[in-house]
Amino acid sequence: MYEQMVTARHYEERLVDEYLVGKQPAFDISAGPIPGELHLAAGHEASGAGVCMHLRDDDTVTAPHRPHHIAIAKGVDLKRMTAEIFGRKTGLCRGKGGHMHLFDPDVNFACSGIIAQGCPPAVGAAMAAKKRNTDAVAVAFLGEGAIDQGGFLESLNLAAVHDLPVVFVVEDNDWAISMPKDRVTDVQNGAQRAAGFDLPGVRIDSDDATAVYEAAGEAVMRARDGNGPTLIEVQVHRRMGHFMGDAEAYRPEADIDRAKQRDSIERLAEDLRSHGVTDDELDEIRERAHERVEEAISWAKEQPEPAPEEAYENVFTNPPAQAATDGGSATDAPDDAGETGGDN
Repeated sequence: MYEQMVTARHYEERLVDEYLVGKQPAFDISAGPIPGELHLAAGHEASGAGVCMHLRDDDTVTAPHRPHHIAIAKGVDLKRMTAEIFGRKTGLCRGKGGHMHLFDPDVNFACSGIIAQGCPPAVGAAMAAKKRNTDAVAVAFLGEGAIDQGGFLESLNLAAVHDLPVVFVVEDNDWAISMPKDRVTDVQNGAQRAAGFDLPGVRIDSDDATAVYEAAGEAVMRARDGNGPTLIEVQVHRRMGHFMGDAEAYRPEADIDRAKQRDSIERLAEDLRSHGVTDDELDEIRERAHERVEEAISWAKEQPEPAPEEAYENVFTNPPAQAATDGGSATDAPDDAGETGGDN
């Protein structure tokens, strides 16, 4: 867990460096090697590592718009993920998805920029596993600002009704974009949402990786054993703005300082020291993690950019009009359906 957390933290710190290239002094979101928005999860590392340590490649994970720490913990290919963030052709989605829409079928990982969007697909994956009589599980990560979304609540209901092997993990960093938690919902403990659906709800009040690991172990085991879903809420902290370039004028300085003082990585390092792990061993882990990150970034920056015409490849199109009127199907469409079809 420590190595995954150190990798995730250094990865995001390096992404900051790369993202700001060409975007200053006047912030230009489209400039530089990483175009578009970038949402970082520094301070969330304990939840991703603590949960994903219990998962296998055939287990499904969906993540929100701060996905990197979860993707790293799930085993997503770091080089191809980095290439995707840089918009390169060898990225996970050929450079078309960007950092909020990563997809790695090799380890059953996906994420989305739509709030709570990952909950229904996770429930679907859990239902598929149950119908196939496997012991695979699904985990949906989301933020505390998403616990009032219809997709989340409907997913809880469906998972409970069908006793599906899915775990919902709410990462509570106290801020729903620019809104403090108490302005978003009157439920301070998001795990209480579970009571309305008659399923277990657990809150972990500190971003302690060991505590997350223990709670997640029970939830994942419960799901694998066919005993249904669990809702977990983890108190994490947001060390950076909602997105790169966020001035955070809405956020008190004291809150930013408190977040930076609460370091789950250093807490876990202290736990490891108390169990006999030496500083030399910790340094070796950090060095290995840093080398892995630097290698992934260097590799990604050397990869080719997709050609402009590739924007028309690997997209969905509506079937031609005649397919809808004469009883045909999408498979009846001519080869040039992409040119003659409806909305892309």
